[in-house]
Amino acid sequence: MEKHIVIADGNGAIDVNGQVSPVTYTVSFKEGKGHSYEVDIRLMAPRDWLLQRGFKRDAVLVSQSGARIPVYHDGGSHHNGGSHYDGNHHDDGRLDPAATISIELTARDDSCTSEVDLMRKYPEFDGAG
Repeated sequence: MEKHIVIADGNGAIDVNGQVSPVTYTVSFKEGKGHSYEVDIRLMAPRDWLLQRGFKRDAVLVSQSGARIPVYHDGGSHHNGGSHYDGNHHDDGRLDPAATISIELTARDDSCTSEVDLMRKYPEFDGAG
């Protein structure tokens, strides 16, 4: 079977330090080595909402299935062209207040070892692909 990528959208919630807000997210998977699946999760969250709740680097996505999935901000992509206040501000991956208005949070899950397992954990794929 070809290794193709299947993408689906979901509705869930983002939890930052116990404060929750509805969020939409995208899940995609492709077959990995053996009988595993590589699942990537991406969502966009408002920078100001995150900062007001004490966001540093990670939050929790509560997915459609109710699973609590840690999601992270990759502090490595800083191409906003704005001025940087000091050279050490980005080194720890923390969110920059001068960053873009929406922040991408991502996660990778390779714990699914069967299609049944994948569909149980990620019902968003039901009917996708």
